[in-house]
Amino acid sequence: MNQSTPPRHAVVIGGSLAGLLTAAVLAEHATVTVIDADPLPEGPAPRRGLPQARHTHLLWSGGARAIERILPGITDDWTKAGAIRRSLPTDLVTKTAQGWIPRCGEKQFNISCSRDLLDSVIRARVTGLKGVSTLQRSRVRALEGTASRVTGVLVDTPEEAGRLLSADLVIDASGRGSRARTWLQALGVTGIRQAEVDSGLVYATRIFEAPPGAHEMGFPIVNVQSDPRVPVPGQTATIVPIENGQWQATLSGTRGGQPTGDPDAFIPFAKAVRDPIVGELLEGRRPLTDVAVTQGTANRRIYFEKAELPDGFFAVGDSVATFNPLYGQGMTVAAQGLLAVRTLLRAKGLDHPGIGRAAQRVIAPQVSTAWELATSQDILYPGATGMKPRAGTGLLNGYVNRLMTGATTDEALTAALFKVLTMSIAPTHWLHPSVVWHVARASDRGALKAPPLTAAERAVAGLDRAPGTTPATGTGTGTAAATGAGTGAGAATGADGTGPTEDPVGPADAVGQAR
Repeated sequence: MNQSTPPRHAVVIGGSLAGLLTAAVLAEHATVTVIDADPLPEGPAPRRGLPQARHTHLLWSGGARAIERILPGITDDWTKAGAIRRSLPTDLVTKTAQGWIPRCGEKQFNISCSRDLLDSVIRARVTGLKGVSTLQRSRVRALEGTASRVTGVLVDTPEEAGRLLSADLVIDASGRGSRARTWLQALGVTGIRQAEVDSGLVYATRIFEAPPGAHEMGFPIVNVQSDPRVPVPGQTATIVPIENGQWQATLSGTRGGQPTGDPDAFIPFAKAVRDPIVGELLEGRRPLTDVAVTQGTANRRIYFEKAELPDGFFAVGDSVATFNPLYGQGMTVAAQGLLAVRTLLRAKGLDHPGIGRAAQRVIAPQVSTAWELATSQDILYPGATGMKPRAGTGLLNGYVNRLMTGATTDEALTAALFKVLTMSIAPTHWLHPSVVWHVARASDRGALKAPPLTAAERAVAGLDRAPGTTPATGTGTGTAAATGAGTGAGAATGADGTGPTEDPVGPADAVGQAR
């Protein structure tokens, strides 16, 4: 914009992470109004429209770098607010389908904290930007415009029903509950295809008081994954140390093996997964919350980029695609897609004809790669419903299984694994000749047989106490995480054989559960 042009206005529907990052990107080109159905908290507090915030969230280094580029200094802001920057795999004790990953020097990192804290820091930064305002406790009723051009929204506010808010660009970031397809159909837009793969996954999360001294010593994330190669329900258990001296523990299970909200069943479930370490760590710890349970975690994708969208509109984040949270893709896919939108807008400007459709297309590669990776694993679980794997997926998964087996003993493959798992490089990296060379020689000879906790970590957690005794702190029995559940990369070459080369999406199924 300059002094000779009228100010442009953009409307962002939804004030969660994707919506806030969208506002930050658009603030370079227009005034921005963020509309949200909830009141937006001043600090780290729950939002009714984000119930999955109760569960474990990990922001991978690929996503953290993307957000850092959009909001410089945000990583320092997170850590000052109480988040923990964790080196991977140094600060991680994880059992993949192939075995325990050694804790070698830093290859990548993640940001560990509650979702409420993560969002609150971003929210404070974005709402403080010049030209960004919010319309809270307000719901969008419809898009205004035609099948060829969106010109604004009709919104019900606390003061006025059906208020017309004109805009040069409207972005839907309203999440899993998005009504964008209905709104577009009302304008005459047809042919918007949707796909879904559902493993029947259910989450159960509870927060516990960490042992004294655990946070100070940097107690690691601990996670036990399922093995989708085995035809039984996939069950996982994870502990993530978060702010305020707390352990956030999440259990998950696919159809036929889901956890429940029963507090007395929490620790027994954690002990019954492929290794009991998470349950053993939680035993005797003081629970600080009830058990929160979430269902409805299906992978769902809407192919906006393949439809004849009206100009002046595009969708981002969970409005475009939702992924099984086990794979840790949601936040990073959104951030990296919006980084691509920023590049597009800086090159062409907000007034460029078809800019909304162009933005939808530049988001698609990140979404496509994550979609292929998540669904190729989830469809393997008993009772899973949805589209079947593409031809050749089995051969590719066999290669990735071998790579992940090698990652339990070969540091070069551990590095290759985490580059892709943290979405710091495209899955095609796994087919680089130097990686293929190591995969060809992969072996599990010398692999760890037990969780790689140090003696000091075992001591502070009370794991070496005499049978029948309880930890020195905490009362009650407590009753358990940010995991991953996959073995392969159903699309190691990316969707349609392509993938971004800087901070793209990749599978997070060796450790992750970030949304």
